[in-house]
Amino acid sequence: METDRRRIRLPRLPFRADPRPTQIAAPGIEAVAAPDLPPGRFNNSLRAFQHRNYRLFYIGQSASLIGTWMQTAAQAWLVTELTDSELALGLVTFMQFLPIMLFVLPAGVIADRVPKRNFLVLTQGLAMLQAIILAGLVISGHAQLWEVYILAAMLGLSSAFDLPTRQAFAIEMVGRDDLLNAIALNSAMFNGARLIGPAIGGFIIAGAGVEAVFVLNALSFIPIIISLYMIRQSELFAPIRKPPANPLKELKEGISFAWRTPAIRLIIIMVALIGMFGYNFTVMLPLLDKHVLHHGSVAFGFLIASVGLGSLISSLLVAGRAAATRYQLFAGATAFTILLALVAASHSIFLTIALLAGVGAAGTVFATTANTSLQIASPDYMRGRVVSLYMLLFAGSTPIGGLLMGTIAALVNTQAAIVVFAALCALGTAAGGLYYVRNRSAIQLSADANKQHAPASA
Repeated sequence: METDRRRIRLPRLPFRADPRPTQIAAPGIEAVAAPDLPPGRFNNSLRAFQHRNYRLFYIGQSASLIGTWMQTAAQAWLVTELTDSELALGLVTFMQFLPIMLFVLPAGVIADRVPKRNFLVLTQGLAMLQAIILAGLVISGHAQLWEVYILAAMLGLSSAFDLPTRQAFAIEMVGRDDLLNAIALNSAMFNGARLIGPAIGGFIIAGAGVEAVFVLNALSFIPIIISLYMIRQSELFAPIRKPPANPLKELKEGISFAWRTPAIRLIIIMVALIGMFGYNFTVMLPLLDKHVLHHGSVAFGFLIASVGLGSLISSLLVAGRAAATRYQLFAGATAFTILLALVAASHSIFLTIALLAGVGAAGTVFATTANTSLQIASPDYMRGRVVSLYMLLFAGSTPIGGLLMGTIAALVNTQAAIVVFAALCALGTAAGGLYYVRNRSAIQLSADANKQHAPASA
């Protein structure tokens, strides 16, 4: 049974006096050696920080994500102030994630074609413009619900092209050996921002109003744009891009590969349900606070922040691991499902905060393991397209899940909606378990297939 737990392994980096990063030598990838790295500066949990480009990206993205999470809390609060409608709250989530559902797959084709650093400057600039417009509307005092919907869709359009590009950019910054660590650190960054941002946003909303939050979010995009410009192209593990082909053919090729590869199909099965339904529980947090827990904006900020706290701790623990195992995948999914159901039963603010921290921790274990496993099982020249399918299921399905959750909450109540979605997560976990039991050997073979292209450590 022990061998079953060690499915997808990444070699630990021995930190010698003259460590040299590995080279990528997969189909469609030019073997490019990154520069020598300073010895002993980072322990195993932080080994991706050896790479200068990744450090720059991490710092800039951290500032931007804090602002984004501040705006997430402020936008939900603004909608709640404009209309006391559960359906309206679900609809703004629908509008924000609809462009991801529609465009993330074509965005994956683009991600496999373009220089990712330059393209990310464009996507971040579009998100910054959206924040500036929203801040101006709220400051003017003329913000209306339909305008919030349109701007939410604008942010979603930026995210649709940003997500697969940013995910596929990780391996170009750190190489294959440090990919799991980089993804886990990215998750820590994301969840650290989710911890800090909403808490700060809640205090700012209470003290200065939602308009101040939107202004700060607009300013938060400046560091990431600067850091992207500072990245050295010569130090990237750069892919050789294939000659452009028919985009529809390339899109079909990516989807077909993902479905034919058992290790990736396992992830697709689980993420299709857990991503669509489980990760939409945050849509209901304003209503959970208002109708069940009966607290104000500051408490609402801490509800979101508690999810971030659990996720942050979990991310740092996962970052120290050398392998993304299927044991982690199923353990994370199971714990996430159980804790989400318990959140629906809680009427105590303190118990709910504790449970949400557990939900965040378990969800991060599942998502980080799924993301890493999928990228390791994908050829480098097709990673953008495979990642875009993952993002479609994880984030692009939110319009369906968010709108459905808002509808159930409106027809029954908020707690019933969370219970229904926890049951659907249980179904996804069970379906994945059944597929794994029936196809264990094929899953292992396909997970290991791409390792033949992986370089040996220098």
